[in-house]
Amino acid sequence: MKSNRVLVTGGLGFIGSHTVVALQKEGVEVVIIDNLSNSSIDVLGGITQITGKTPEFVNIDLRDKSEVKNFFEEYPDISEVIHFAASKAVGESVVKPLLYYENNISSLVYLLQELSKKEDAKFIFSSSCTVYGQADELPITEDAPVKAAESPCGNTKQIGEEIIRDTCKVYSDFKAISLRYFNPIGAHPSAEIGELPIGTPQNLVPFITQTAIGKREKLSVFGDDYPTPDGTAIRDYIHVMDLAEAHVKALGRLEENKEKSNYEIFNLGTGTGNSVLEVIKSFEKSTGKKLPYEITERREGDIVAAYADTTKANEELGWKANRSLDDALKSAWKWQNVVKEREEKEKAENES
Repeated sequence: MKSNRVLVTGGLGFIGSHTVVALQKEGVEVVIIDNLSNSSIDVLGGITQITGKTPEFVNIDLRDKSEVKNFFEEYPDISEVIHFAASKAVGESVVKPLLYYENNISSLVYLLQELSKKEDAKFIFSSSCTVYGQADELPITEDAPVKAAESPCGNTKQIGEEIIRDTCKVYSDFKAISLRYFNPIGAHPSAEIGELPIGTPQNLVPFITQTAIGKREKLSVFGDDYPTPDGTAIRDYIHVMDLAEAHVKALGRLEENKEKSNYEIFNLGTGTGNSVLEVIKSFEKSTGKKLPYEITERREGDIVAAYADTTKANEELGWKANRSLDDALKSAWKWQNVVKEREEKEKAENES
């Protein structure tokens, strides 16, 4: 990759921090913007431990148009952006829709307004497979129809993609890629960084690891009456480091002018679906920990099955998910143990 500085928004979050590590591993100089609303400054130390280099960190709120403008005036050389910064809890978005539209849409618009002033700007957007809803056919290709969103959170991804597509139509030298993630899990193998959900986890794997370590009494499996082999919902679980490396490939594609149009979309998954019960069994097998769980009612908004057709990403990005479900769950468990040690140490220090 070229040596331009790259801006990573939300770079101290789960996927953002792992992508910063992947970029720095390739020798890319990274500047992080994060307002720490759903992340911790400690993650910066984790990135430094892994890579031996501390990325530049700027604490600004992308909802503030003047702050975004000032940033690009202070960093005039930055024209490449990977945009993660967004609120992402589906349940919260249903209760606080306006917060989600403000945070996820206005920040995107302000970034694009500044980038559109530059020649040859490049933009990677953190999107989601939620745009497909319950797809008509499996596996899901990039040509599958976008369905009506189940939540304001999911809707912001759809609207975000439309805004970027419209921007690319007007600015022919502006290049963008939307990466539609399936279900990112796991942590860096060093366990220096990982997923740190605030409050009750919304995702399966952090709930599994918190249950296994004793933080939660038991895991709730939402429904066992789905039309799947074991009755539980099926998802495409991808190791976060595989996902991070795809962002490096996507940026490289734009830098090397390999894109077929100035706006492209890629699915990022493993191409394999695993049921909730299969994930539980894999966790138990790879860690040796028995997991207490109970079957409960289906959760509103959950779809039956979603897994990616990764042909386009494999062939055009030259990227493939290489790490297994067992690898991902082992790394998540290692990270959960590190989090517990840190919490116990902090508690002891506060009490002394």
